Amino acid sequence: MLDPQVAADGGRPLRIVLLSYRSKPHCGGQGVYVRHLSRELAVLGHEVEVLSGPPYPELDPGVTLTVIPSLDLYREPDPFRVPWPKEFKTSIDVLEFALMCTAAFPEPLTFSLRAHRELRRRTVMPDVIHDNQTLGYGMLRMQRDGMPIIANVHHPITVDRTLDLAAAPLRKKFSTRRWYSFLRMQRRVIQRMPTLVTVSENSHDDIVRDFGVDPAKMRVIPVGVEHDVFVPPALPRVPGRIVATASADVPLKGIVPLLEAVAKLRTERDVELVVVGRAKEGGAAARTIERLGLEDSVRFVTGVSEAELVQVFGSAHVGVVPSLYEGFSLPAIELMACATPLVATTAGALPEVVGDAALTVPPGDTEALAAAIARVLDDDDLAAALGAAGRERVMANYTWTSVAEQTVQWYRDYLGEAVPASPQPKQKGA
Repeated sequence: MLDPQVAADGGRPLRIVLLSYRSKPHCGGQGVYVRHLSRELAVLGHEVEVLSGPPYPELDPGVTLTVIPSLDLYREPDPFRVPWPKEFKTSIDVLEFALMCTAAFPEPLTFSLRAHRELRRRTVMPDVIHDNQTLGYGMLRMQRDGMPIIANVHHPITVDRTLDLAAAPLRKKFSTRRWYSFLRMQRRVIQRMPTLVTVSENSHDDIVRDFGVDPAKMRVIPVGVEHDVFVPPALPRVPGRIVATASADVPLKGIVPLLEAVAKLRTERDVELVVVGRAKEGGAAARTIERLGLEDSVRFVTGVSEAELVQVFGSAHVGVVPSLYEGFSLPAIELMACATPLVATTAGALPEVVGDAALTVPPGDTEALAAAIARVLDDDDLAAALGAAGRERVMANYTWTSVAEQTVQWYRDYLGEAVPASPQPKQKGA
């Protein structure tokens, strides 16, 4: 049992506030990151509070949740909704709606302003305020008021912008640029943060390049996976089942090349693609499915619990991460933890994450993707070797305990706190 006056590393317990402007529990990385990091920080003996906008995270016992309500303008099933007049209670609410009406994405800015307003009311300040890639102007207000604000950046969203603009038809170029206008704010905020952490060496280099950040201010700490929840399956895998995850129906996730690869594979064998995510009505994925006649071979599943997600990953004959860019890839290590044979692209940080535990192909290369998936489907020994290597790599590199320990060291380095060295055993004869 931990001494309440001493954390697991021998230093003092820290009061930590984690900021997350949206924290969807099971799909997308923010809610997953916040839940598991906060739990492990608490297990290490620290006092942890999460400030989150909607959708709110699922948190474990020992972690406090403070909700930061918003107009929630992008909620399902009525995104881009018009709020009732009685919902407008502050000037921030008016700003949020006005920005949405001009095709901008307001949540990073408006959440940061609300979080600043919440924290400045307090008489006792946390030791560390850890922002999870909100990077809104409210963070600079916190800094101005002497609050200990630091941030992590999972990957530079400049890449998302480039890919979305390339895929957008001419009539949507302006609105796409407008949607990403928050990046100017994030660049200014990132440059003012005293220290930053990111999740891979690839993201580190891209952030330094795209945001003009001093590399001396940055540290790399990977994301983790619940290795005791995402486990190899007890039931046989479904022959021919391909599983992928797409937290958003956007070009970045590479779903279109994957669908084209599935269409090619279907001419040679029985295959089924299960995508954890949602296909936007009239979006690129839906149009591609219709164009290729894949309605009977592709299934999208949404709203699944963590236990159901583990079952889906464990049922796969092969898992695929077809992304055109990844700053890390939580789905990759979740699939690896389930010992699911993996095919991934060489985009972004994926080679760094998967190592030798996957077959890798160039991003967007339909022929190479289909050929790699076919190799795994046809070679049971290869599939078993990839699955075992993936599980081993996760246990060695991507546990949440390790992530939390490295994060606490980052906090202490920022605070200038040295941890007492463990006493060394006496030598015989001393």
